[in-house]
Amino acid sequence: METFAFILHPLAVEDVSRKFGFAGKLPPRWIEAGLKALPALKVSEITGVRSSEAGEIKGWFVGCPLTARQMMELDPDYVTRKIIKAARKAEELGAKIVGLGAFTSVVGDAGVTVARNVGIAVTTGNSYTVATALQGVDYAARLLEIDLGGARVAVLGASGSIGRACARIMARKGHELTLVARRQERLLEVAELIRDESGIRPRVETEVSAGLKDADVVIAVTSAVEDLVDPAALKSGAIVCDVARPRNVGRQVAESRDDVFVFEGGVVRPPGDVEFNFNFGFPPKTCYACMAETMILTLERRFENFSLGRELELDKIDEIARLAEKHGFGLAGLRSFERAVSDEYVQRVKAGMERARARAKRRNPALVRVDTH
Repeated sequence: METFAFILHPLAVEDVSRKFGFAGKLPPRWIEAGLKALPALKVSEITGVRSSEAGEIKGWFVGCPLTARQMMELDPDYVTRKIIKAARKAEELGAKIVGLGAFTSVVGDAGVTVARNVGIAVTTGNSYTVATALQGVDYAARLLEIDLGGARVAVLGASGSIGRACARIMARKGHELTLVARRQERLLEVAELIRDESGIRPRVETEVSAGLKDADVVIAVTSAVEDLVDPAALKSGAIVCDVARPRNVGRQVAESRDDVFVFEGGVVRPPGDVEFNFNFGFPPKTCYACMAETMILTLERRFENFSLGRELELDKIDEIARLAEKHGFGLAGLRSFERAVSDEYVQRVKAGMERARARAKRRNPALVRVDTH
């Protein structure tokens, strides 16, 4: 039986209690100090992933004991060494490929150094994350009965590997773009690439609210550890796909704006009767797209470095989407703040959009439509 592993870590100190229940009673600074002292550990065994094309595989979750905040604030070389130790633990367990989850795929050079220091294949899973995020946008538009033709797309974190790839694919589809990130020089490089590839001339913004003001679709993929999106900055009827972990879009956005649709990107149902044997916050038998990419490559017996570094290849994104379909992976509906998107939520947003249109028409009777979908 072919084997894989996936490295995960607590996004916040509260998540440590998912594995160690007693941690919920300890001060956060004690927990973070304890995490630094812990070695990489096997968290659970993953069973039941089965494709009609390739049979059954098994794997393991391996824990890299640092929170998202620690990964961003501690010395990058120290954090990279911790990730390498987790990858070596996966190798010891017998995995032939290991996936890097959450911030373990962000630190340093996005997996390149990790791959050089272990004897098995490594992937960040970012290619399938991009594919499923964009599939989710299309799915959300169908639920809301919105035509995305002519929609403007804003990408938060457009200078990062996932954001850059999302922007390039959206430009390939003909969408007008706003690219948002902190460093203008890196954004300008992405904008120039997109102009050369597609002829689309993206707008560049370093301030989040300015980048969102006319966006029909928002894709949030930054590595920030705090909420970035001001509810008031969003356009009525906007579809907001938050791929980032921790989230870029706080719960208050959905609570205060009933005329925007917020969902999490990259929620996937693997084929077979999968058991993860660990609660990482998803419904049973579903997982992140980055986890799924590792499984897909294992089913294909593609034990090779796949999604690494800051430059995701569009050909690989297209390829992993095809392979996912071949083996029976697919979107498990949509999720919004740890819950499945319900018909009630869809109808609430549609009603909110109608009320926003009515208010706009009262302010300007000559206005027929207030959105550009």
